[in-house]
Amino acid sequence: MADDLVHNRIAVLRADRKVSRKQLADALGVHYQTVGYLERGEYSPSLALALRIARFFEVPVESVFSLEQFPRLS
Repeated sequence: MADDLVHNRIAVLRADRKVSRKQLADALGVHYQTVGYLERGEYSPSLALALRIARFFEVPVESVFSLEQFPRLS
C-alpha cells in the first residue's frame, strides 16, 4: 500500500490527561523526542510501542491509531 501514514491521537490524549511528552516517554521507555515524532506523524510506532501507548492511556489501540484521519472533535 503506497499510503501507509498512521494517524494518531497521542497529543489529544496527553492534553486530556495532562501528561507531558517527557512523562509519557519515561512511562514508555522511549526518548521524549520520539513522542514528538509520533505526534507529528513523522514516525510510525512498532506494534509493541503502539500497544504500550494504548495501555498507558487505558484505551483500545484503535482509539489511538488509525489508517484514516480521525474526525475533528469540535
